[in-house]
Amino acid sequence: MSLKIRLARAGSKKRPYYHIVVADVRSPRDGRFIEKLGAWNPMLPKDGERVKLEAERIRYWLGHGAQPTDRILRFLDTAGLSRRPARNNPNKGEPGKKAQERIAAARQAEEEVKAKAEAGIKATETEAVSSQEKS
Repeated sequence: MSLKIRLARAGSKKRPYYHIVVADVRSPRDGRFIEKLGAWNPMLPKDGERVKLEAERIRYWLGHGAQPTDRILRFLDTAGLSRRPARNNPNKGEPGKKAQERIAAARQAEEEVKAKAEAGIKATETEAVSSQEKS
């Protein structure tokens, strides 16, 4: 049996509240679980008591092979119960493929406008120079 330590949603619409539970991987998110290990209330302010963990039971289940989800691993890392490896995603803040194409097209259009403007300025300068030479 493969076990996960994960969140089970409770609370009403637009008022989330999560139970931290250990459950079989095959059971649904809000379905059957083996044991409740804590709670997370994201509606509280960040400096408040948002996360409640039963540390000894969590250590027990980790020792028995339960795998925490990423969010739970963050909670365990801040509580000092487990280590979360640092992640590096340098492409996270970059726009998507289509947005990059739009940006490139806009830059190309700007360059064309500048090139036409410069060509127009050069043409007027040559006309001015040629009119001065004639007179």
